[in-house]
Amino acid sequence: MKLKYKGVIFDLDGTLVDTLEDIAASMNKALLKRGFPELPAAEYRDKIGWGIKRLAFLSLPIEARCEEISVALAHDAANFYAENPIVYSRPYPGITELINELKQKKIKTAVLSNKPDAAAQKVITGLFQPASFDLVQGELEGRMRKPDPSSVWELLVDIDITPKDVIFMGDSEIDMETAVSSGCYALGVSWGYRSIETIIAAGAKRIIETPKDLLKLF
Repeated sequence: MKLKYKGVIFDLDGTLVDTLEDIAASMNKALLKRGFPELPAAEYRDKIGWGIKRLAFLSLPIEARCEEISVALAHDAANFYAENPIVYSRPYPGITELINELKQKKIKTAVLSNKPDAAAQKVITGLFQPASFDLVQGELEGRMRKPDPSSVWELLVDIDITPKDVIFMGDSEIDMETAVSSGCYALGVSWGYRSIETIIAAGAKRIIETPKDLLKLF
């Protein structure tokens, strides 16, 4: 039997791993260093996904939001995060089992994140078995970030697969916009950082309630 899909691209934060507490801790440490107030961890849920620079900008008080301060804050937060990226972070229930099942089925798997690449690699290697994914890619110099479709197309060249054969699984409007614009199947998850309404509005073709529900698409 020929499989309808041959690969899955996963978002990282809010999809594979609950990284909220570690992201909040590093950004709050950077805010305090610069003399700004901390934010409750829950307030970061809607700010995560566009990359560290955008996260820094959105974490600042409105009156302090400018390019210079945002860049400095992002630099500090990235350094703090790189030191301890998986203190609190853990894969969501059922994710590890899902990845193992996909490997057994010889489905190609990749991770595409707007998190700095070094940090993304640390999170994956620290929480998953070696070779769990065919490719892991965070934000890289010279490569576009989600939701630009080229971020997907360049990755798919590396793992030799075409968009029509790929499911893009994520928890945010950024992921769904990326999936739609790149020609992948847009699959939303209910357990992440955004509301179901938000990801449906962004183009999700289906929402799954548990990781094992992904297997139904194969």
